Amino acid sequence: MRSLLILLLAAQPALAESLVATRTIRAQTVIGPDDVTLVAAVVPGAATDLGQVLGLETRIAIYAGKPVQLSDLGPPTLIDRNQIVPLIYLSGSLAIATEGRALDRGAEGEVIRIMNLGSRTTVSGRIGPDGSVYVGWED
Repeated sequence: MRSLLILLLAAQPALAESLVATRTIRAQTVIGPDDVTLVAAVVPGAATDLGQVLGLETRIAIYAGKPVQLSDLGPPTLIDRNQIVPLIYLSGSLAIATEGRALDRGAEGEVIRIMNLGSRTTVSGRIGPDGSVYVGWED
């Protein structure tokens, strides 16, 4: 009986941890290690590991003490609106490069609208890992 009581007292439920903001983090801010901390609480949808959020960008403002939801984060932006970027058309072995003005902001792999500065036409292209926008690029 005594050992059963000891087992019941020792078998405390393990609490999960969630990440919360240590300060107000503005939208479009890349998360650093000083921006979040672990607390002993279970918050549905909240990140549970610092490695999950480091280097990601906030899509909305996250206020101090509030949980960091994975749905509120995304890859860091490579191209800002109105930025002049290389615009590259690829088709087979043909490659044509010019400059364009970004009409949207986006991260690697996202499709954004670009205005070709030479012809003033608007095209859609995918952002490459180098910050160039590729038109006619098939995955």
